[in-house]
Amino acid sequence: MSEIDDLDYKILAILMENANIPYTEIAKKLFVSGGTVHVRMKKLESLGIVKGSHLEVDYEKLGFDITAFLGIYLDKSSLYDIVADQIKNIPEIVAAHYTTGVYSIFVKIVCKDTNHLRQILHDKIQQIDGIQRTETFISLVESVNRPLNIIEEAP
Repeated sequence: MSEIDDLDYKILAILMENANIPYTEIAKKLFVSGGTVHVRMKKLESLGIVKGSHLEVDYEKLGFDITAFLGIYLDKSSLYDIVADQIKNIPEIVAAHYTTGVYSIFVKIVCKDTNHLRQILHDKIQQIDGIQRTETFISLVESVNRPLNIIEEAP
């Protein structure tokens, strides 16, 4: 990507590790001005590379003890857009992907307990027209959750 350079990659890498780090601290690490970091971030946002930032929360500490992954089989793949619009309305679904392979859609769902998961599956997800069936995988432990190392991957 010719629109971004090595400095842009370095700024992104730092912020991907810790989105709370001030631009002035990034600037000191990279030997540039805080204004340079600010301008570069505005450029990355305008290019659509940076889509915003988010707060990482430990859901278990808020009483959400179950993280599950759900493979969704559709009646027809042409129903994807309709089904995707419906699952966006289920707040417990925190991520959804249109996939190749066995499932049409693969989602990540966070629930308080197994009863809550069962309720979401039965009362919400399986009631959506176009969903043929689902397959649920409960996560026992998340071993890896990290940003991609874009410095090594940069062209």
